[in-house]
Amino acid sequence: MTLSYDLYWSFRSPYSYFVTKRLVALERDYDVHCNVRVVYPIAVRQPEFFDNNDPLWLPYFMRDVFRSAAFLGLPFRWAMPDPVVIDMATRQYPKEQPYIYRLTRLGQAATEAGKGLAFLDEISSLIWGGQVQGWNEGDHLAEATARAGLDLATLDAAIAADPDHYHAVIEQAQEDQRTGGHYGVPLMVFDGEPFFGQDRFDQMQWRMEQKGLVRR
Repeated sequence: MTLSYDLYWSFRSPYSYFVTKRLVALERDYDVHCNVRVVYPIAVRQPEFFDNNDPLWLPYFMRDVFRSAAFLGLPFRWAMPDPVVIDMATRQYPKEQPYIYRLTRLGQAATEAGKGLAFLDEISSLIWGGQVQGWNEGDHLAEATARAGLDLATLDAAIAADPDHYHAVIEQAQEDQRTGGHYGVPLMVFDGEPFFGQDRFDQMQWRMEQKGLVRR
């Protein structure tokens, strides 16, 4: 029996990038299916979330993301540009966001085209892997989309034809994420049990093995 789990994932999360290649390998090697549920990042859903963070939060976070990437052997640089634009003068997130809405809807369109996880892998590697500066420029997005087996113009056209559909599906995913047991990403929910964070991947696989996970 093929096992399945829900993956709640954001294009603004380096930790989502960190876990994705392991999820791709899991689905490649084992009889398991990932239900991709892309969501908007906290900075978009709850921009006030960061207003009252302890001053130690950001320095630790920045240390941890670079350390985690090195530990996992993944190339990493902070995204240039950041998928979520911030007003550096006020440290506030403006409502107008040129990147994250398109990226998230593209993730949903790719999922509906049957290539969701591959798309997340290629695009997150483009954004966070540090191989290009200006991931949003030129043909970078189109080429990464092609590596996932899809056509960027086709995905954009599908979204333009029915933007309300994509908005509604993403909003539903965000509600289901909280029902699943957490508000953060990456969140994997398997058999009703939430596993929050890229460092919970091994625990999720361990639980799957208890539930009959088998190699392909």
